[in-house]
Amino acid sequence: MVMEFLDRVKDLIIYDADREFYAKVFPGSVSRQDLMRLRKMRNGDLPAVLAIENANYQFPWSEAIFEDCLRVNYSCWVCEESGDILGFSIVAIAVGEAHILNINVHPAEQKQGIGRKMLTNLIEVARSKNAETIFLEVRPSNVGAIALYDSMGFNEIGIRKGYYQAENGREDAIMLALELV
Repeated sequence: MVMEFLDRVKDLIIYDADREFYAKVFPGSVSRQDLMRLRKMRNGDLPAVLAIENANYQFPWSEAIFEDCLRVNYSCWVCEESGDILGFSIVAIAVGEAHILNINVHPAEQKQGIGRKMLTNLIEVARSKNAETIFLEVRPSNVGAIALYDSMGFNEIGIRKGYYQAENGREDAIMLALELV
């Protein structure tokens, strides 16, 4: 409870009101991505996070999984605009490695730079925690995500057979990595 309160205070302190002001006074002077805000995920965000997760996946994570991610202090983030959560991301960082567990953007907001903004944030967070490499898995069928990861410098390092649950059994995962040092 105290940590959530402190996170909210910190969010207010680092909020850049000038961006919003300039966007209103000088339309077009500030990009939409600049107006989007990344902040730590809170338990109160879970209904919106679950709605995005359920909208994108046939086999979504449960609320309990998200609660566990928050409880064990994974680095969990939301991207919001005008108070609406557009996407979320989660990375686990330990012993010099970071593992991106989930990046998810609301279907109506995809292909607008939100995934890139969140991925850039996760890379910065991993670097700040002295991670040397960041890993992730992606479905081969998720060509949009693969293109994003490729454009950000991730390299294929292997395949995890039968990693994802799928309608007709299991789907492999492409394993990707990015060296941070």
